[in-house]
Amino acid sequence: MSFRTHVSDAGHVGPGTSVTSRAMARLTARELIDLVLDEGSWVSWDTAPARAGVSAAYAEELRAASERTGVDESVLTGEGTMLGRRVAVLVSEFGFLAGSIGRDAADRLVTAVKRATVERLPLLAAPASGGTRMQEGTPAFVQMVRITEAVSAHKSAGLPYLVYLRHPTTGGVMASWGSLGHVTVGEPGALLGFLGPKVFELLNGHPFPAGVQVAENLYSHGIIDAVLPPEEIAGILDRALTILQTRPRVGASSQSERAESARPDAVPPIDTWDAVTRSRREDRPGVRRLLKTAAADVVPLNGTGQGERDPALIIALARFGDAPCVLLAQDRREQAQQAFGPTALREAQRGLRLAEDLGLPVLTVIDTRGAALSPEAENGGMAGEIARCIDALVNVKAPTMCLMLGEGNGGGALAFLPADRVVATQHAWLSPLPPEGASAIVHGDTTHAADMARAQRVLAVDLAALGIVDRIIPELPDAADEPDEFCHRVGGVIEAELARLMAVGPGSPAARAERYA
Repeated sequence: MSFRTHVSDAGHVGPGTSVTSRAMARLTARELIDLVLDEGSWVSWDTAPARAGVSAAYAEELRAASERTGVDESVLTGEGTMLGRRVAVLVSEFGFLAGSIGRDAADRLVTAVKRATVERLPLLAAPASGGTRMQEGTPAFVQMVRITEAVSAHKSAGLPYLVYLRHPTTGGVMASWGSLGHVTVGEPGALLGFLGPKVFELLNGHPFPAGVQVAENLYSHGIIDAVLPPEEIAGILDRALTILQTRPRVGASSQSERAESARPDAVPPIDTWDAVTRSRREDRPGVRRLLKTAAADVVPLNGTGQGERDPALIIALARFGDAPCVLLAQDRREQAQQAFGPTALREAQRGLRLAEDLGLPVLTVIDTRGAALSPEAENGGMAGEIARCIDALVNVKAPTMCLMLGEGNGGGALAFLPADRVVATQHAWLSPLPPEGASAIVHGDTTHAADMARAQRVLAVDLAALGIVDRIIPELPDAADEPDEFCHRVGGVIEAELARLMAVGPGSPAARAERYA
């Protein structure tokens, strides 16, 4: 499946979309298990709930809920195979007391998460819940802490935790195991939020604004990564796990073998200003063309997870041949409409944390006309976010690779540069300002831009001579004139370099900084 399909046709819907018939119909836990897992593969891990200290009235509610739903608690846990892959599963049954979490349900969740960690299984969670079980009050409420700790320990063990938020998910469930996913997908039209709208209206005397606590709105604010119907969950989770669990063999693919033949001494000379001009061609392939042509798998992620997103940055799980990575790429197509702002740098920092969690290398891609210069960018803390992104890249406990793909203007480019390996295309460059800006500062006009670019040694081959760039990828004669061959060549280099990085592990912060001495 192409990157364009992943991004544009993956079932995302506009924020104004109403709750769909699928969300309204609401699959039971067992129906969802049957839909997502391979037929006949489900094995329950559950034992009978203890029901300690339960009042007669509450016991009757529990009995009636069990009789009505055919299950003995609000969550089912177990394992199965998904497209042949063994996975552990946590699924809410909303029909059982609105999927609420009491002590027995919490015990079941914690036991299952810990078992998945011990058996080193990826964990798939599909909550649908009103939150804490009111019949048990505060003793149930505080179970959020235990559940959160268990999920955190699973993630700290380098194991994937993938979440599908179903209609509805609110309260303590949304505020614990529903919001901790490495990748989080929402059901179309699902009600997702902290305080349920009915409770809000009863407490405040007026309704909660419509369209806020809806999956599509959470996607538009960068809180969840996608909105997909249940029928598509197995596909996207399998792609994610393929990326997360693939490990490369150095030099194993024809793509990387082809890249190995393109050595730096094969790079023909080019004038600096000619290279700068070529890098600005509108038809020059950017990261989207690269992913569509050369990536084996791409699972786009979305936003910071904290209410922000910037389309000028692509954050994704990606695989080039057998080499997986967390991709953080400046998108020249989106930047043609709007320069990237501080939110993009906060998204990048989310990606670095994800790479550390999952033991994946990081691939940053520099291709930018420069970060946003605006009051909004200043109010968003642009300078501070550049500093924090540099700091995070220098210190991240994951192998890192930087690809200089084209233009590299200013601090926005520098924020993506620090890496264990730096690879550049022949016409890529890096400058404190656009050459026109440097000319304006030094000469009072922009007519000396070409001379300034040459004098400032901005070109990738100059940076290679300084030890800043490790490898140059030829353009034959220009990326825009051979887009597919160019993308395959770049993809092969990425695959080969990532494989080597994964073999040796992350560099130290001091080693990453030393190349600039």
